Amino acid sequence: MTLGPIEIEVIRNALTAAAAEMDVTIWRTSRSTIVRELLDYSTAVFDADGANLAQSARIPSHLNSMTHALRTLLAEHVPPTAWNEGDVVIFNDPYCGGQHLPDILAFRAVFHEGTRIGFVGALCHHIDVGGLAAGSYAAKATEIFQEGLRIPPVKLLDCGVRNDAVWAMIRQNVRKPDLLLGDLSSQLASLDVGAAAVLRVARRFGADAMIEAGTRILAMSEAGMRAALARMPDGIYEFEDFLDDDGIAIGQRIRLHVRLTIAGDTAHVDLSGCSPQAAGPINATLASTNAAVMFALMCCADPSLHMSAGCYRPITVHAPEGLVVNARHPAPVAHRIAVGHRLLNAMMGALHQAVPHLVPAAYYGNSYVTTFQTVAESDAREVLVEIEIGGSGAHPAKDGVNAYASGMHNNSNIPVEMIEAQLPLTVLRYGLRDGSGGPGRFRGGLGLVREWRIDSPRCFFTANMDRFDHAPYGLAGGGPAAKGALVLRRDGAETPIPPKTDNLPLVHGDVVRLETSGGGGFGPPADRAPEAAARDARLRY
Repeated sequence: MTLGPIEIEVIRNALTAAAAEMDVTIWRTSRSTIVRELLDYSTAVFDADGANLAQSARIPSHLNSMTHALRTLLAEHVPPTAWNEGDVVIFNDPYCGGQHLPDILAFRAVFHEGTRIGFVGALCHHIDVGGLAAGSYAAKATEIFQEGLRIPPVKLLDCGVRNDAVWAMIRQNVRKPDLLLGDLSSQLASLDVGAAAVLRVARRFGADAMIEAGTRILAMSEAGMRAALARMPDGIYEFEDFLDDDGIAIGQRIRLHVRLTIAGDTAHVDLSGCSPQAAGPINATLASTNAAVMFALMCCADPSLHMSAGCYRPITVHAPEGLVVNARHPAPVAHRIAVGHRLLNAMMGALHQAVPHLVPAAYYGNSYVTTFQTVAESDAREVLVEIEIGGSGAHPAKDGVNAYASGMHNNSNIPVEMIEAQLPLTVLRYGLRDGSGGPGRFRGGLGLVREWRIDSPRCFFTANMDRFDHAPYGLAGGGPAAKGALVLRRDGAETPIPPKTDNLPLVHGDVVRLETSGGGGFGPPADRAPEAAARDARLRY
């Protein structure tokens, strides 16, 4: 069958719809608040070689890493010839192509009339996979063995038959097995839905046409990305940003340095100036690092660009092993997203020099990860993982957005009612943080204030966050945003909580307050219009 442009668009949109159906399946069937409410998961459709052809509107740090994960899986662990109809392979090991241990990837091959025509994949951030701290976000881990259960590539379903030994092994090693295994079942249901949707298209067009369409979809994305890069002025653009520390060497900042070269319709990103890998768990593997780099450049492309692995082809990344952006086993990586956020901030700072009209100031650039493990008199335990956000950076033409999931995030918030119905916690305060946006002609978005009261006899609190020393930067004369703050209130007295803390014992009546960063400002503050200043005043609480 000869495929014209109309047929290609029909197939492309059908695959995108398949990824969206997978997305909705997880949302409707998942168990834990981190998946069902926070929406920390992603789904995608891949060609027969493991390249992303279509994706749901979910998490950039996931979606731009899933091709890397699947291709590593196929090249080094489960070759294409080892896949049968009905097989599902899962893994979470960052050193097998993953990112960090809470993110379990699941892939299924799709066959039509005996020919492998592609794969479908789903990634979920699970509520707990064991390790030093509940939620598997230990802030003081010094090797990956302390971070939780590592799952190498293994067939969870073999020709459609459930591998009960793997399910039992997972159940035995995590704090909330029913929630995790429920969410894992949602991933499997999502793969079923995605495979069925892809097969509906294949039955209409045939296997050869599906493979041809995949090749042409990737070529279209590549052409769009090359055209976007060609519109940027050639040159070398450098920028750097810093993480506060790794949680072990307190106050020893971590450098994220970008040297971006635009040459014609290509981009090369040299990350050799980044700090060496750290002792603490803020390291990233290449899957995470490449996701941030690709996302930054794709953000500066035409809005009509189709997001697929074809976009990656004109972009090369140099990141020597042993750096914080390409950690060597067995470095801990639980909070690898800290590098992802900050690397994206640095990439945007470099891109501002090339296309200043497109790039906003720094967003909050951090995952404010808070974990509560409550313990009842009966010793029953509940786990809550929250990932708070802040303000987006001001744009060259408008203010930043308040309390908005930006950059590598695309999370929602967990409703207060849901938390209070399921755990002995009370949310006393949840609102905008006055004055947290960076000043400028256009003001950065405001961060958040959130307070939790402990209503349980015992509780253990873990925090893994940053932006307490190095504020989100402003651009073009705009000022930086406010830094973060984390405080414990007990018996009327307030004491700071270190932003990287494991298993802090809390008691009934304690209150934890988190204040997140806003976004940086854009342009000189003296140029801010009076009506904008009036809007600022109305935001005060």
